[in-house]
Amino acid sequence: MLSFWERESLSKYDYVIVGGGIVGCSTAYHLKKKKPKAEVAIIERGIFPSGASSKNAGFACFGSLTELVDDRNGLSENEQLALVEKRWKGLLALRNILGEKNIGFEENGGFEVIRKAELPALEYLDHYNKLLKSVFNKDVYSLKPNLINEFGFNKGDIETIVSNPFEGQIDTGKMIKSWWSLCSEMGIKIITGCELNEFEEENDYVNLNCQSGNQSVQLQANKIAICTNAFAHKWFNKEDINPGRGMVLVTHPIDNLKFKGVFHYDEGYFYFRNVGNRVLIGGGRNLDKFTEDTTEFGINPKIKSAILHDLEELILPNQEFFIDMEWSGIMAFGKIKSPIIKNISDKIAIGVRLGGMGVAIGTQVGKELHELLAD
Repeated sequence: MLSFWERESLSKYDYVIVGGGIVGCSTAYHLKKKKPKAEVAIIERGIFPSGASSKNAGFACFGSLTELVDDRNGLSENEQLALVEKRWKGLLALRNILGEKNIGFEENGGFEVIRKAELPALEYLDHYNKLLKSVFNKDVYSLKPNLINEFGFNKGDIETIVSNPFEGQIDTGKMIKSWWSLCSEMGIKIITGCELNEFEEENDYVNLNCQSGNQSVQLQANKIAICTNAFAHKWFNKEDINPGRGMVLVTHPIDNLKFKGVFHYDEGYFYFRNVGNRVLIGGGRNLDKFTEDTTEFGINPKIKSAILHDLEELILPNQEFFIDMEWSGIMAFGKIKSPIIKNISDKIAIGVRLGGMGVAIGTQVGKELHELLAD
């Protein structure tokens, strides 16, 4: 039950952004920047972003070599180049808007662990260096087999390492904290614990029926943006939006950890990095895709077992470690890798399906989405 004051002053906005993650914050930021006098609100169903924006591994990456080789099956070279460029520009925009220090950005490089099964992909290394030269002006990928020993990996299982100096890592928590601080400073209202149940257009505005605890709340906006990634499927079930759960583990601090940077293996399905002197590792969705195509949070025992095996045998051989935390996040995928950014009507637009690359493309998706609303 709302008071008169709440109804008149706290529930009516020019724009309501649904979803308080990277895309939602970027959309709100760009709207407020273009229209400083507009009343803009972000509503978020959780205390923190509910999908993957504050649950991801914090990789500032744009595509491993084997991932690009695998993408040849579904994308033309021009499409691959455009996708990498979009990811790279998105990362630069994120660093520029929030500031590298504020997101804990470290440019320790990106690496891909190449085992016997991935060796054929190395035939394309020169090809992709030439293709990406127009974006980076120098070679992106190089072979560094000496790093196997330097990083303390199991040299019996690893053939070589592909190095990429342009990739880095961020502190995902600091990033979201910075987005929310920036939006608040600009006068954008952030309402957490507010879950959107349904919405409908009526004359010149959109009614949003929300739930906050046991209380039903109706908000009103001239236009809305849906930025809830996989969770948008319940409202737009004709769109190609499929959920994908990803799990992450992080160890307790490890003495004399030998590596820094972000690492991928198995065509990018598995990934790990250092967080200070801890190891964060995750992925493995490809081992049980049927189970992991879900919006339910949880830990898959089969995948956890595989991750722990790789941690023990491949990454930290003969080294004691203990797991501190485990969690999961929900991503969104489709038949193609590009995001969905489009108008549903003249009052409703969506920016979803980030394909597990939210850190890289989320800021850019928000920028493009705001243009659909601001016109």
